[in-house]
Amino acid sequence: MMTAPYARLAELRSLVLAPLQDRSDSEWERAPAGKWTPAQIVEHLALGLMLSAETFQKRRDHAPMSRRPRTPAEQVAKFLIFGLHWFPPGRKAPERTTPAAQITRAAAETHFLAGLEAWDQVDRALLPTRRVDLFVKHPRMGDLTIEEWMHFHVIHARHHARQIRQRLRT
Repeated sequence: MMTAPYARLAELRSLVLAPLQDRSDSEWERAPAGKWTPAQIVEHLALGLMLSAETFQKRRDHAPMSRRPRTPAEQVAKFLIFGLHWFPPGRKAPERTTPAAQITRAAAETHFLAGLEAWDQVDRALLPTRRVDLFVKHPRMGDLTIEEWMHFHVIHARHHARQIRQRLRT
């Protein structure tokens, strides 16, 4: 069993936004050619948070579910992401979590904070009662529980927080 991923979700605000706190809007909106800006990275994280939280909320009254068996590709992805905390380079983000080409600091930051609040609502509304019988499909890893999604969001945010810090150094 994972150790309280919902507790670590509270760290995401600081992890993602603290490096950007005293930065200008232009620093949020600048990146090397072909790469996302820090604002786009924050928006990407926000979209993932919102989509997964909204799906769990929509399913809150759903009858108990069983996890579908993982495909071999999903098993590998789960090992890489949950086991090694590694995202293979060159993979495109799912379309629904791809940020717009132009996103402002204000929009990305507001959306990210709303995503964290949405997960706080999921935590309060659905844990612990739906801990093992409610699933939402992750595009790479298959069906995940609420806590597994929380764990994913922490790993995913750490991955992208490194990218944000790199952008700010260049």
